[in-house]
Amino acid sequence: MTRARLDKKPRDVAAMFDGVAERYDLLNDVLSLGQDRRWRRIVARAVRARPGERVLDLAAGTGTSSRAFTQAGAQCVACDFSLGMLRAGARYPAAGVSFVAGDAVAIPFRSQSFDAVTISFGLRNVADTDACLAEMLRVTRPGGRLVVCEFSHLPGRRTDAVYSRYLAAALPAVARRLSGNAGAYSYLAESITDWPAQAELARRIGAAGWQSVRWRNLTFGVVALHLARRPG
Repeated sequence: MTRARLDKKPRDVAAMFDGVAERYDLLNDVLSLGQDRRWRRIVARAVRARPGERVLDLAAGTGTSSRAFTQAGAQCVACDFSLGMLRAGARYPAAGVSFVAGDAVAIPFRSQSFDAVTISFGLRNVADTDACLAEMLRVTRPGGRLVVCEFSHLPGRRTDAVYSRYLAAALPAVARRLSGNAGAYSYLAESITDWPAQAELARRIGAAGWQSVRWRNLTFGVVALHLARRPG
C-alpha cells in the first residue's frame, strides 16, 4: 500500500503509519519548520495533567506528546492502532507512560477511566470521527477534559486554497527525500484539505455530548486547538 484513500480504512491507514514510523518525528519537525514542538507544549498546557490523574493520548504514535503529560506526576496511556509507531516509541520508555494498541473508534478501556483525553493530528485519520468523539466521551470521567489538536483551515477562501496547493506539493516532495514514502504524505495533505473547518468541528464535538466547547487558532489557523468538558 503506497497511499491510503480518504475512506480511511483502518488497516490501510495503520499500514501507512507503520511505513513512516522510524522517521515520523523527524518529518514532523522538518515539515512544520519546528512548529510541532510549540504545538505540543500548548497541548500539554491545555490538558493540565495533575498528579495522580490518568490521561489517554489517542493516536499517540511514538508517544512524543505523551511524555509531556507525565511531568506533573500524571499517568499517561499512549494508544495507537499502528504497531510500528508504538514499537518505535516503546524503544524509548518514559516513567508514567504505557503503550497500548487500540482503535480510536473502539477504545479498549472501561467507561469513565480517564481524567483527560487528548488526540493530536489523529482525529482526521480515524474511520468515523463522530464515533471517536463519542468513545472519548465514554472513557472520560464526569467533569473530565477533552483536548483536540488538529490541522485546520486558514481564514479566507483564497488564502486557504493557496495553502492547500502548497501542502499538496510540499509534503510529498519533502517526504520523498527524507523517508521515500511520498504517497503517505500525499494522503496526509489531502486529509487536511478535506477536514472540516474550526466551527464545524466544534459543532460535531458538541453533538457528541461534550460541553463548553471552544477553540483557538495556532499559527494563523494552520492548526486549531479544540477544548471541551464532559458534563457532570
